[in-house]
Amino acid sequence: MTLTTTQQETFAQADDFHIAPYRADGTTPGTLTWIWSVVVDGDLYVRAWNGQQSRWYNAAKDQGAGKIMIAGNEYTVAFELVPVTGHEALQDEIDDAYRTKYAGSQYMPPMIADGPRNATVRVILK
Repeated sequence: MTLTTTQQETFAQADDFHIAPYRADGTTPGTLTWIWSVVVDGDLYVRAWNGQQSRWYNAAKDQGAGKIMIAGNEYTVAFELVPVTGHEALQDEIDDAYRTKYAGSQYMPPMIADGPRNATVRVILK
């Protein structure tokens, strides 16, 4: 489902994104994990701080779906991995969104490094 204009604006400003990919049974959400999120070209993206070794990233990759909480609301979502190769321009836009939204944070520079870039996920509302 495409984000509404209101959702795009709200999600772009929100700093309370929690992700819970489904467990192996495909229906039980895992533990909600607080992570950073950005909106680029109307789509919601997240990255794993620990890159492809992140537990939530691997669950999102394996299950392809789960729950999120953002801006005080819970959503059922699908997860789509965004590879770096072939998507360099999009990855650069996501980098810019992280730089803008999290400017001044000591944790921002690592989020635009190779590890997290290789663990970029598009979050799609169902």
